Amino acid sequence: MADAQALDEVVGFTSDLIRIDTTNRGGGDCRERPAAEYAAERLAGAGLEPVLLERTPGRTNVVARIEGTDPSADALLVHGHLDVVPACAEDWSVHPFSGEVRDGVVWGRGAVDMKNMDAMILAVVRAWARQGLRPRRDVVIAFTADEEASAEDGSGFLADRHAGLFEGCTEGVSESGAYTFHDGAGRQIYPIAAGERGTAWLRLSARGRAGHGSRVNRENAVTRLAAAIARIGAHEWPVRLTPTVRAALTELAALYGIETDLRDVDALVDKLGPAARLVEATLRNSANPTMLEAGYKINVIPGEAVAHVDGRYLPGGEQEFRATLDELTGPDVDWEFEHREVALQSPVDSPSFAAMRAAVEEFAPEGHVMPFCMPGGTDAKQFSRLGITGYGFSPLKLPEGFDYNALFHGVDERVPVEALHFGVRVLDRFLRTA
Repeated sequence: MADAQALDEVVGFTSDLIRIDTTNRGGGDCRERPAAEYAAERLAGAGLEPVLLERTPGRTNVVARIEGTDPSADALLVHGHLDVVPACAEDWSVHPFSGEVRDGVVWGRGAVDMKNMDAMILAVVRAWARQGLRPRRDVVIAFTADEEASAEDGSGFLADRHAGLFEGCTEGVSESGAYTFHDGAGRQIYPIAAGERGTAWLRLSARGRAGHGSRVNRENAVTRLAAAIARIGAHEWPVRLTPTVRAALTELAALYGIETDLRDVDALVDKLGPAARLVEATLRNSANPTMLEAGYKINVIPGEAVAHVDGRYLPGGEQEFRATLDELTGPDVDWEFEHREVALQSPVDSPSFAAMRAAVEEFAPEGHVMPFCMPGGTDAKQFSRLGITGYGFSPLKLPEGFDYNALFHGVDERVPVEALHFGVRVLDRFLRTA
């Protein structure tokens, strides 16, 4: 059970981890080892035997196993990443790596993404050790590197090279679920992630005839690329309902007393008000142009132009995504995956989902728990290679006006102390009983 020391420790651990700068700028520019050693030391203090694993020096992962009381039960993976995205101190109210605790709030990069969850895991495990408690099923804990980039040094490396550490794991929980969403009308909704869109980061290239900028050129690479990018940006992707999103719409419609008419999903979503934010990004595939590269002098038409597109596809939607990109880019532009990861679909009628729902409802009886699909991705994609079904479950009880999703990769990232206390209680309850 979460005791007073666990409530103190989760705040201290969150603050300490934020102060360890694990900025991941991509391209291998990150060093998670100090945070990994911090986590490993606290796991060892709980009587566990954590192992530190690296594919690249300094890019450190931590894995430990807690034996459950039922050896016949499948194991559960609980994972969190140690790296964070960059932060510009000049833009923040407090230094992003201060870990300052002010007015009941912990400030800093990683406060919600996701050193808060890392701290919750550590606090729960140490509380169990103090009280002589064990979970029903084996719990495997993994703190990973490189989630904010390719995951090649983190969960991908662990899944490919150290699968034995996850023996028996059939399900996993990690970030971005079971937080309070206030709908502006007095309702508190707790979405639990039961799916993720697939990742399709694309490189587009157009080749043409290089030449003088003063001459007519019908084979201008920049023009060809710009036309393709404009088509991609303007494309209206069709609605494709996955089982998770269908379940989410059904529960939201029931909550708001709206007739569930899935023949016109856009009209249904329009009736949900602010709660539409929980589903609107996962009704369709998407492709957003994000970067352009072309030319080196104003009076020279380059022979090549390059663009980058952040694409996401729904479970079961990859083939449609590929075919649509072929059509939108046309004959003069080639495209390829720079980074691709699978879409995930998890059952919402599983005993584990029911246990997550029950854990939230015990400590937030006024809340409405529902499934949802994440528009982005997590380390659950890589762990799915091992047959592990992933859920987003990092519980936080948040006050009204606290825009949780806006703080992911945003300025002034922070988390209330009371939210961390709630998270420890809910996570403890779920992990012991799942």
